[in-house]
Amino acid sequence: MTTGLPFDDFRTLIETLPGPDEAAVAAVRKRDSTLTKPPGALGRMEEIVEWLAAWTGRSRPQVTRPLVAVFAGNHGVTAKGVSPYPSSVTAQMVENFAAGGAAINQICIANDLGLKIFDLALEYPTADITEEAAMDEKTCAATMAFGMESIAGGTDLLCIGEMGIGNTTIAAAIFHALYGGTAEEWVGPGTGATTDGMKRKAEAVRTAVALHGAHLKDPLEVLRRLGGREIAAMAGAILATRAERIPVIIDGYVATSAAAILHAANPEAIDHCLFGHVSAEPGHRKVLEKLGKKPLLDLGMRLGEGTGAALAAGIVKAAALCHSGMATFDQAGVSNRD
Repeated sequence: MTTGLPFDDFRTLIETLPGPDEAAVAAVRKRDSTLTKPPGALGRMEEIVEWLAAWTGRSRPQVTRPLVAVFAGNHGVTAKGVSPYPSSVTAQMVENFAAGGAAINQICIANDLGLKIFDLALEYPTADITEEAAMDEKTCAATMAFGMESIAGGTDLLCIGEMGIGNTTIAAAIFHALYGGTAEEWVGPGTGATTDGMKRKAEAVRTAVALHGAHLKDPLEVLRRLGGREIAAMAGAILATRAERIPVIIDGYVATSAAAILHAANPEAIDHCLFGHVSAEPGHRKVLEKLGKKPLLDLGMRLGEGTGAALAAGIVKAAALCHSGMATFDQAGVSNRD
């Protein structure tokens, strides 16, 4: 049985989230009808501006302080041979991020995005989910609270990403717990698992979900039993942004597992989230369909690090500038339709 106590504040928060600003959306639509373009000519870019308005409350939304937050965690389940890389690579990649040598660094430079890396006790992996719960409630709640602090210092668009050897196995276990099916449906190659590695991943997912099955009706129990620190922190960050009216772009397969936990608890909890891309990880497209979300990009990527979200941020920034900076027909002296 769960005590519920460490999660009480989060349960309350999840049920009392602020909704969209419909007045701001209406103002965007009104201005859009006067801009020097045919109605709907910018396609989904116009929808993005409405989304920004809804969740910032600004009738002429701008993106001036975008931030990519990458959360890094390690997982005890790697002992089961679910990844071709050792857990030590997580810390090595965090050092690479800090040195500016990773893909996410280059994408942030290209799109003028801030970047913060969060090392979540990499020297202390979560417990092996095939043998016990990944975290106790206190640890999970504290990690969610830590994730909420990722927006300290201010941002007006948060891109969520992660790094963690073994975490595609963790994400697959979460999706299997939330949506059923077989373990094989949710397991993909991750960082390049071989056929034997894929079998080990599927077996780990199947074993973990069976072990914790009696407790998996509660999404927060799914998070603490099957998740990881980076996933708990991402869930916390998503909640914090909603409370502060900051739009969010979610990255790939693993980042989506954090959003899926919140969606399972309250389907409206991720309405302020845009999904930056659909990963090449096979289960990601299926998850997005279950969430009712249409990804912005489909580039065959599966790197993580927030790379898909960061690429999408460039499009979001351009959409906001098109709306706020484009002249109206009257301003430009261009004839409008009769």
